[in-house]
Amino acid sequence: MPVEPPINNTQDRIPMYDEFFAKANELVQAGVPFATATVIYVEKPTSGVPGDRAIVTADGVMYGWIGGSCAQPSVIAEARKALTLDECRLIRLSTSPADHTSRSGLIDLPMTCFSGGTLEIMIEPHLPKPRLLVVGNLPVAQALVHLGQAMNYHVIAVDLDNEHGGMSHADEIVTSLDDLAEQIQPHTYVVVTTHGNYDELALEKILPARPDYVGLVASPKRAQAVREYLTAQGLSAEQLWLLKAPAGLDIQARRGDEIALSIMAEIVQRRRNAEVAAPVEELAAPESMLLFEEYIHSAPAVEGTGAAAVDPVCGMNVEISEANFTYDYDGAMYYFCCAGCKTKFSQNPEEYLEVEAPSGEAVDPVCNMIVDIPTAKYMSEYEGELVYFCSAGCKQAFDQHPEKYLKEHSSGG
Repeated sequence: MPVEPPINNTQDRIPMYDEFFAKANELVQAGVPFATATVIYVEKPTSGVPGDRAIVTADGVMYGWIGGSCAQPSVIAEARKALTLDECRLIRLSTSPADHTSRSGLIDLPMTCFSGGTLEIMIEPHLPKPRLLVVGNLPVAQALVHLGQAMNYHVIAVDLDNEHGGMSHADEIVTSLDDLAEQIQPHTYVVVTTHGNYDELALEKILPARPDYVGLVASPKRAQAVREYLTAQGLSAEQLWLLKAPAGLDIQARRGDEIALSIMAEIVQRRRNAEVAAPVEELAAPESMLLFEEYIHSAPAVEGTGAAAVDPVCGMNVEISEANFTYDYDGAMYYFCCAGCKTKFSQNPEEYLEVEAPSGEAVDPVCNMIVDIPTAKYMSEYEGELVYFCSAGCKQAFDQHPEKYLKEHSSGG
């Protein structure tokens, strides 16, 4: 950018300040990192005066006035360092840095021309808010949204149902998995916590976009099943290395809000250390911090002849037009409620085709409500048996303490 002549009259400088703040706002809204440079002290002769200021972007473009071409190269270089280190820098430019008395925190640099004078300039980095993408809408997801906003993240909630008030306070709400990839920008941290409802589908969209962090809330066994599915879908080992599963640091978390805290702590650690993602085996957290046990997402569905099909493993109805998991076997198409059903069916189709799919009613062992198996939305597998629930909350409670509820249910409590 051509160097503009100095403006020394205070009234004449007002338009320059307006342009400065307008440009800063434009960059903030666009999520572009930049640094501001402000002259805070001068010794003549110099064309700069206190209050002169400029904006410098990460690619070295300067907007504004900071004392002419003598100061510009050094200011741009130091501004880029400030952005890289995310810290302010106070610099002093002069033709003879060795002649000045050094001060703590002040960086002395030579002026690139010999017109004389001294400039002291404060450089401040302005990085865009980090982005927290939360996939899911149950307690851990809701706690993550609250924590993310309290920690000054731009929070995007992915809520496919779009019916849960607990997510309404997010900065943005996304209701389609097809929109996930475009949400992943620099400094985006992703947590998938769908309780097994659409973990695999979300991760298929997310991992190829390479966000800074991808965490999955799941047990180690469930996480391994997800990795195996994603591998079968063609994701590379490099992409799978980005997945941290189970998500979070080991702080002995038990409740949903505590698990959310452990995940945010891990995101802060990753962000501050600028780590290169390590293999998932090295990143896996101990099982003691997990909220959820393994989910039953390992069963396929029966062939559909109309608008809906029946999952032959769990007996749940599957809308054919909306089915995400299908399998062609012996010339017939089968529809599945989840990735686990598809995987289990594909391993041994005859096992499920030779027996009738579960049907009728089941009793939710947590609340004792009657659950219609074909229309049930939530289930778990425990010791080889399918257990059906009226809600995600009951499923969550059972997955944490299955023996407690099965004992109460069998005793009629």
